[in-house]
Amino acid sequence: MTTFKEQASTHRKLTIAEILEEFAEGQIPLRFSAYDGSSAGAPDAPYGLTLKNPRGTTYLATAPGDLGMARAYVSGDLEMEGVHPGDPYEVLRVMGDDLSFKRPSAKTLAMVTRSLGWELLRPIAPPPQESLPRWRRIAEGLRHSKTRDAESIHHHYDVSNTFYEYVLGPSMTYTCAAYPSVDASLEDAQENKYRLVFEKLGLKAGDRLLDIGCGWGGMVRYAARRGVHVIGATLSREQAEWAQKAVVDEGLTEFAEVRFSDYRDVTETGFDAVSSIGLTEHIGVANYAAYFEFVKSKLRDGGRVLNHCITRPDNRSNGRAGGFIDRYVFPDGELTGSGRIITEMQDVGLEVRHEENLREHYALTLRDWCRNLVDNWDECVAEVGIGTAKVWGLYMAGSRLGFERNVVQLHQVLAVKLDDKSDAHVPLRPWWEG
Repeated sequence: MTTFKEQASTHRKLTIAEILEEFAEGQIPLRFSAYDGSSAGAPDAPYGLTLKNPRGTTYLATAPGDLGMARAYVSGDLEMEGVHPGDPYEVLRVMGDDLSFKRPSAKTLAMVTRSLGWELLRPIAPPPQESLPRWRRIAEGLRHSKTRDAESIHHHYDVSNTFYEYVLGPSMTYTCAAYPSVDASLEDAQENKYRLVFEKLGLKAGDRLLDIGCGWGGMVRYAARRGVHVIGATLSREQAEWAQKAVVDEGLTEFAEVRFSDYRDVTETGFDAVSSIGLTEHIGVANYAAYFEFVKSKLRDGGRVLNHCITRPDNRSNGRAGGFIDRYVFPDGELTGSGRIITEMQDVGLEVRHEENLREHYALTLRDWCRNLVDNWDECVAEVGIGTAKVWGLYMAGSRLGFERNVVQLHQVLAVKLDDKSDAHVPLRPWWEG
């Protein structure tokens, strides 16, 4: 039999801070304050969260986890204190390392529901930066059809070339760099990455290279400057226009061409090498076999392919991205382990010769992209708006933490198309500088 005091406690409405404390496991490592005047956590903590209004509560309550937090943060309803919005890494690090949540009891859920009221628990429209959920994207075509892939690429890459110039820096390279040292500059690390790919592929003047998903043409121009004939293909119109102009401006039209094209529409064959840098994440795990069969069909005997992409640390995980990444960053993006990639390459008859994990290098790359965003914050906000700029800061800082904590990895896999006598036409030992 419950006492009067217990009944009163059960029917008392909780403050926002008390609700957080009900869900949190142990000490809250951040300062937290809410619009109802309540607070929780360590008052002297260097970092904090401020929930500014009821709309933010609705976002958090109706989409628990990273998606709800992203909605509240991007809309300006949740503020992170002690960090710049272009690089909220430290808040995310503290939350990831020191804040955990327990499974609430039915009694707790009932108290929270009564405290918030049904009005705050009714879903509302998300911020305009959010893409449609997967089930509603069917209007754009089946997942990984040409039409739907084009729309997904448009969502992420056609933000603004000017914005990317601010964030990526002069290299305009939106893939993991290869740092010769921890304190190397971003530009030197990106140049080093292209050198590494070039040397692994064994390219030389007069060779032919197909660069699939070429972005703003960094690899295309690196190879063309060294006398290699290159075709680059990208599904982003803005990337293609920027990259082709750069080819013209550098006087490389004799060697390089960048096409606004689905890679599946490239008809030329007999290439000495194919580079695929940051594309596999977009094509769908179920399409790997067809993709690597396509790559193989483009190579001459003895030709090489270098696949560079983000991976999972194992081969068992569901390939789909989490709610925030899928709805705000890479719609329809999928990741799997490097073992699955190697298997698919081998199963179409490509011989894998080398693979390596550049996980720590991507964390450093994201660190430097966030630094660029912070340094150019006002210009970036003027270019794309505060909401989109905050999406990028959140995404890049969170991704940095993911690479540091081995949630994701970055693998380069080098393979060769054997000739009819099974000769790989490669040296006995690795021929590139590490």
